[in-house]
Amino acid sequence: MSIKVNNSKLESYISGLDTSTISNERQRILKSIAKFIKTELNQPDIRLNFICTHNSRRSQLAQIWNAVFADLSSFTQIQSFSGGTVATAFHPNAVAALERTGLHISVKKAGDNPTYGISWRDGHKGIHCWSKVFGEDLDANENFAAIMTCSDADENCPYIPNATVRIPLRYKDPKVADGRPDEATVYDQRCEQIATEMKWLYTELTQSND
Repeated sequence: MSIKVNNSKLESYISGLDTSTISNERQRILKSIAKFIKTELNQPDIRLNFICTHNSRRSQLAQIWNAVFADLSSFTQIQSFSGGTVATAFHPNAVAALERTGLHISVKKAGDNPTYGISWRDGHKGIHCWSKVFGEDLDANENFAAIMTCSDADENCPYIPNATVRIPLRYKDPKVADGRPDEATVYDQRCEQIATEMKWLYTELTQSND
């Protein structure tokens, strides 16, 4: 995977993600996502929708890192989305963790549920992220892979309309550290875990396409 983003801090962060730490069980789940992508490669658009209850932390992190690695791996037809069972706000602790990686983040719309612009390299428009109910940013008839990033959403949403496949890729919620001295550390760890798994996913896809 070529890591050229004209951003030395982000390049260093991505290069330092150690995919050898991913367990066989997690690899099995990630291969399910890879399988869906491979079956859709002849389509003009491949949609991955990361879903968590509040669309405030884990699903946002997964959407963003999926978008980053899809772009860096030249899977240009892959589109990243995220959503929740309710809309709240993209949590500032998660935003701060992303900023510490070297991603460029700007506020596009302020308010109780702000919209952030996320970018990672010159010449790419990046993506806009805000908290939303799943499917809000997808046309009603668009099929997608529903990737469930938390147990609550996975268990409480037995049916996801228009989902072609449903894949549980659960992460521990970093909100347990909110207000604690180790707050930044816990958020950084979850951010790193998700980034590492997305790196593994796109390395797997790239190698299988060679």
